[in-house]
Amino acid sequence: MANTTDQRAGKTPATAKLASAALLGCYALICHGLPAITPAHAAEPDAVPALENKHLRLAFDPAHGAITQLLDKDTAHEFSDKTTGPDRRCWQLEALSDKTLTIGPEQAQSFKWNAHGGRLTLTWEDFGLAAAPNLRIAATVRLNDDEPASRWRMTVQNATGLALTAARFPRLPGITPQDQESLAVPVWMGERTDRPRAILGRGRRQWDYPGPLSLQCITLYRPNGPGLTFACQDGKMRRKAFAVFRTGAKGLGMECVHYPETSSDAPGQWTLDYDVALSTFRGDWFNAAQRYRRWATRQPWARKSRLAQGLVPEWITDTGLWVWNRGRSENVLAPAAYVQEKAQLPVSVFWHWWHHCPYDVGFPEYFPPREGAEPFRKAVANAQGKGIHALVYMNQRLWGVTTQSWKTENAEAFAVRDRAGKIRTEVYNTFTKAPCAPMCIGTAFWRNKYASLAEKAMVELGVAGIYMDQACLSLTCHAPTHGHAPGGDFWTDGFRALVEDIRKRCARRAPIALAGEGCGEPWLAHLDLMLSLQVSMERYATPGQWEPIPFFHAVYHPYAVFYGNYASLTMPPYDELWPAEFAPAEPLQLLDRKFSRQFRLEHARAFVWGQQPTLANIRAEHFQQRPEEIDYVLRLARLRRRALPYLLHGTFLRPPKLDVPDDDLDMSRLSIYAGRQGALKEFKKRFPLVLAGAWQAPDGDIAVALANIADRPISFPLALAAPAYPLPAQGQIRLMDDTGDHPAGRFARSAVNLDANLPPRAARIYTFTPANR
Repeated sequence: MANTTDQRAGKTPATAKLASAALLGCYALICHGLPAITPAHAAEPDAVPALENKHLRLAFDPAHGAITQLLDKDTAHEFSDKTTGPDRRCWQLEALSDKTLTIGPEQAQSFKWNAHGGRLTLTWEDFGLAAAPNLRIAATVRLNDDEPASRWRMTVQNATGLALTAARFPRLPGITPQDQESLAVPVWMGERTDRPRAILGRGRRQWDYPGPLSLQCITLYRPNGPGLTFACQDGKMRRKAFAVFRTGAKGLGMECVHYPETSSDAPGQWTLDYDVALSTFRGDWFNAAQRYRRWATRQPWARKSRLAQGLVPEWITDTGLWVWNRGRSENVLAPAAYVQEKAQLPVSVFWHWWHHCPYDVGFPEYFPPREGAEPFRKAVANAQGKGIHALVYMNQRLWGVTTQSWKTENAEAFAVRDRAGKIRTEVYNTFTKAPCAPMCIGTAFWRNKYASLAEKAMVELGVAGIYMDQACLSLTCHAPTHGHAPGGDFWTDGFRALVEDIRKRCARRAPIALAGEGCGEPWLAHLDLMLSLQVSMERYATPGQWEPIPFFHAVYHPYAVFYGNYASLTMPPYDELWPAEFAPAEPLQLLDRKFSRQFRLEHARAFVWGQQPTLANIRAEHFQQRPEEIDYVLRLARLRRRALPYLLHGTFLRPPKLDVPDDDLDMSRLSIYAGRQGALKEFKKRFPLVLAGAWQAPDGDIAVALANIADRPISFPLALAAPAYPLPAQGQIRLMDDTGDHPAGRFARSAVNLDANLPPRAARIYTFTPANR
């Protein structure tokens, strides 16, 4: 029999779920200065809506349904801090009527709950809204016996007089603080902060999906202690956001934000038809990534990823090293040929500033190339004859509003519009301050424009691929004439249509490659490789707030090719088409040698995190000027190439914890816009001197990649054990280094304990295979 409590009528059947009122404490809620509406009759004082299994206990305030308990039984940690305050809602709606409305549960005169088995249904009615007098909100929470996760859904009914704009659900205001608290967010590759409450200030931080947020989750935890993850299991990849927000003076809350779309067949009705999972765990961000991976890798975008299907062009997977240079072909292809000769590895080119227009100003007026169409074509063909393939830059969404083509092609009509109908503009170039407008990918006009440009570059000029800058982002557009629902979920469908058109147009030439900026699960099925630059995060981000983590790689490494690195031995380049008055006196001036360990750190991260190595702003003379730094990169690249079952196709395992020394490194921070007005900023930051990554190959074998960034040898113990590392019962250990592949011992009982020794500025890979292989 279902257990039902009607807060309005004060009826409590004997079988209702009961809990002590003393557990709940006091509760008060005020909405935007309006007093909370007290229901006509109070329920019996010990009647509490609650759910419980062997892992979790959830309880709600009987007056309005605020979350008053989220107890992780496995760690005996209570996540709800039980404080009172003006913002304790478990949900919040935002809507438009004759004015902007914020609707919360405390405005309902009727609150009911129904408990049945592992499901609790909470219902709010009688909001007193003239625009929606019969508004009804229902939330369901489910617990399965075998997992520490609660699953949440929501339904809005009878909202005909309201235009719903956002549903914040679930919300957990007032999360209990923990010592050494960390917040991990999959912003593209991933970032972590150990100061979540301090950097929040008195505001909120919100991350939009699909876009900068590459996965549908965020996680808050104490390392090796209790953790809490908010995750959506939305197989349709609809627009949403995750946020952390300030509550009270020092409190912190978390929420999911959904953007309702109502159907003309059911006006005023909206259902959140996917689960939002609030999960607890013991560990860190990697535990959260593992749990997300179990769901995510069963989804269509993973199964249909181009790498998983074997559709990525062979020259991409075979690339041993990328050269990321800018300008005319003599500044790009000639250095790449030199690097290939010295490295004895297949080199590919990541090529910016080949185009006719100034960077971040004149898009999409890319043609003709700066050096002319015919010289460019010949240079590209000559490089391909040497096995060097070119991936050229073309921004996937920007049109410069100061360009002639903006006017002559009436581009304004197809630009992204906000809710007020205004064009959104963005300024990137700090010298010209020229605005660019994001174009709406939902329009056939923009898709055709971009596809025709890509076709010209690949078919007529012969380049091997296009780097689609800002690809792994999405925007909302409210233009009523663009052929999509205003503000709706259309962006990723538009991107799919765009890449399908590009590939169809270019089918008559060799397999082409399409790369995109950033990481994102909605793009796995469409892009051949993803530019992942957070290995160099310290070069552009404010120090002391966030640090990079391979969150996305820990979920999807076998499903995507990752490349990219800002690591450079020089000051940033300056586009010859930018204003001459801001040009540096010495282009590509060498940085001080004291930043060499930063350079090695960035390349070591790329190595142990499974990315293709990338040299930026490289010149032939650097081999003589900075031989140690160049040698370090080349040795990493050669070693990686011998371990592709792990570092290209492998599944990311927990990075081993190493007992190694750390040190304060000299760090440089400098924007790419670094002409005369851009000064290099310096700071120091402490890092371990050895980095590690662990991998499982498709055949089940295990490997650990290690990189020493210090100028001295370092020895340390390396310990691995099942189940974190799925080792066979017994097996053999081999060591891969600069000199070859060597026997390094044996292991038993699915555990490894060995003494690792790394020479200065060196890398090694240990592999662990069954004894009979």
